[in-house]
Amino acid sequence: MTKEPTIEHFTEEEVDIINHVDSDEHAAAETHEEIAHDHNLFAEPIFNIGSFTVTNSLINSWIVVILVIIAAVIVRKNIKTIPGKIQNVMEMVVDGFLDIFDSVTGSRDRSLKFFPLVFSFFIFILINNWLGLFPGIGSIGQIVAQDGHAVFIPFFRGGTADLNTTLALAIIGVVFSHIFGVMAIGAWNYMNKFINIKAFLEIPKKLRKDPSVLIVNPIKAFVGIIEIVGEAAKVASLSFRLFGNIFAGEVLLASMAAILAFGLPIPFMFLEVIVGLIQALIFAMLILAYLTMATTAEEH
Repeated sequence: MTKEPTIEHFTEEEVDIINHVDSDEHAAAETHEEIAHDHNLFAEPIFNIGSFTVTNSLINSWIVVILVIIAAVIVRKNIKTIPGKIQNVMEMVVDGFLDIFDSVTGSRDRSLKFFPLVFSFFIFILINNWLGLFPGIGSIGQIVAQDGHAVFIPFFRGGTADLNTTLALAIIGVVFSHIFGVMAIGAWNYMNKFINIKAFLEIPKKLRKDPSVLIVNPIKAFVGIIEIVGEAAKVASLSFRLFGNIFAGEVLLASMAAILAFGLPIPFMFLEVIVGLIQALIFAMLILAYLTMATTAEEH
């Protein structure tokens, strides 16, 4: 048997040749390695500010906020007593939304009270939904190494295609509905919608006249506990509905582009424009419904 030669058996010149061949093979392997670009459920981190991680969907959300602020400043500076064409269109949009809100709230005063919050939700979500369709969103990014593989991470991602964003929006909407509820009917009355202490306190007073309170009032208290579960369900429903529709749209467009990049995705992009509008409107109207219910006394 012959021994395989070790590194000691080669001259210095031969070792250099072997290392050069190995490096060439490694470079070729890297060149032919396929770059992965998966549509993850979570947003990818781009950079850190101290311990705070900035993701690609957060960058998109910041861009939307900046655009909304700039648009609001421009509109405010150009408001005139005698409106021009653009102001006329904007006033028609506002009046149209107020008419829709009236059908939910039943009162123009309540519609005007809820309008700033609900319309802000609509505008923010709508621009986020549509911004995800712009060229460069999802296609401009960097290639990084993860677990030994080259992975493409986009710098921008639709804000509402990230569950963190939709969950935050849902929590804000539901929390504000509780704040408006406390302001409208009082803290004690509002608390009794969920923890119905009033129902138990009424039992001794009404027992002689109406013995059925022994059955009815504990049921009222139990319904209040169900209401607490319902509040958590509202957050889950709002966040997952919006996230699911927008994320599914991104995956659909990517799939169509993978089949045929030229022409085929265009009809689906128009479809996503409509879906983005509908989802923004649904989210806003649900928040409006929650605000209306929260500010209505239990007996009404």
